[in-house]
Amino acid sequence: MFGRRGSTTSFGDVPRPAAPAAPAPHGDDAVLAPEPAAPKPDKPAAAAPAPRPAPPPPPPAPPRAARERGENYYDTKSQVFSALIDTIDLSQLANLDPDSAREEIRDIVNDIIAIKNLAMSISEQEDLLEDICNDVLGYGPLEPLLARDDIADIMVNGAQKVYIEVNGKVEQTPVRFRDNQQLLNICQRIVSQVGRRVDESSPICDARLPDGSRVNVIAPPLSIDGASLTIRKFKKDKLTLDQLVKFGAISPEGAEVLKIIGRVRCNTIISGGTGSGKTTLLNCLTNYIDRDERVITCEDSAELQLQQPHVVRLETRPPNLEGEGEVTMRDLVKNCLRMRPERIIVGEVRGPEVFDLLQAMNTGHDGSMGTIHSNSPRECLNRMESMIAMGGFSLPQKTVREIIVGSVDVIIQAARLRDGSRRITHITEVVGMEGDVIITQDLVLYDMQGEDAQGRILGKHVSTGVGRPSFWDRARYYNEEQRLANSLEAMEKAAN
Repeated sequence: MFGRRGSTTSFGDVPRPAAPAAPAPHGDDAVLAPEPAAPKPDKPAAAAPAPRPAPPPPPPAPPRAARERGENYYDTKSQVFSALIDTIDLSQLANLDPDSAREEIRDIVNDIIAIKNLAMSISEQEDLLEDICNDVLGYGPLEPLLARDDIADIMVNGAQKVYIEVNGKVEQTPVRFRDNQQLLNICQRIVSQVGRRVDESSPICDARLPDGSRVNVIAPPLSIDGASLTIRKFKKDKLTLDQLVKFGAISPEGAEVLKIIGRVRCNTIISGGTGSGKTTLLNCLTNYIDRDERVITCEDSAELQLQQPHVVRLETRPPNLEGEGEVTMRDLVKNCLRMRPERIIVGEVRGPEVFDLLQAMNTGHDGSMGTIHSNSPRECLNRMESMIAMGGFSLPQKTVREIIVGSVDVIIQAARLRDGSRRITHITEVVGMEGDVIITQDLVLYDMQGEDAQGRILGKHVSTGVGRPSFWDRARYYNEEQRLANSLEAMEKAAN
């Protein structure tokens, strides 16, 4: 399949140097091996005693991503990698499926190690094989981190420093890149998959991985110590509201209220700070959209993973090298209105597009949703006013507030607490106006009650005693009023 450049001979057709002998089976493998009829002197049976007592089995190796490596390892890796690039035909490699390509690379690397007579332990050789396969076919040193489902964020600060967030806490890893150029190459590989680019002329880029994970890259000269790469990872198994209940993010009764809000097509804004779980909560709420509704999503980088069959996903586009061809979020939201949507979902509202989203909510597209960065429901309303002003709309303040009141039904506030846990802290409905002031009322609040010996925050979700929310008539229209009343009553009883 692969030969040296210019050769059509496969590595499989020429005799390879002898590879290191595989270790004799022991433990469970020895039990499963067939017992020979008569042990031979030169080939003892698996159960035959060894000349010296066998050492105790070594402790299990740590994950490859967490293993410290010295300079010698990286020097050896550079030698083998250079020899591999000189040997293989990349055009033929591109024609293979990933598994076949990975096996072929492993075979060739084993040959190179044998030819160069490199002194390596079996574990170092396995690490080297895995790392080089990841460099050629994947995202290099990031692959082990991307494979872990317990990591929420990966933060790369230049080639030598990689941090991760696990269970709400940030920690440094021993993962490192060969140099800043390798890091930049991997950044370019990631963003090129979604038609973006990152280089000196365009050093800032937002992109996504195939699983929807959010990627941000800022490259030199803006990033002084090498490219900075940030990945907001999404779990392979998408979270549901029932799972959020198990994690304590919301009570079972509060989850029922959220399910009803999604089901009865309340116009909903999810508010929260960075990393508070807004996108996750938005994904959870969309599970309760009827499957016969036409849903259109607008995002800067497509992250939402809706399960409904009738979904149209739209994504903004940055300008090209000449500064032309940009498609903004506002352009997408405007175009949505011509696509016969029943619900419009904006992944993140951060500018004048909020005005177009409010107009859509107020003109027959009930059940539309979006997320906004803010720290409380009241601040969320103020930010919507500010973003409308950013668009250059010269409307009186009272008119802007009347548009907001006529459009938004519910604000759900998410927060990441100081112990790293994420909680839904408010379910608040927008009631109306008194004079020039928007009136809101809280349905559900998170009451913090202290912390335990491990520093975890203790608290519970409580009802504020509102037995008949403003969207009661909407719930009745969808035959959900009894379920809503039962949920609020059960939450009030649980609080007492």
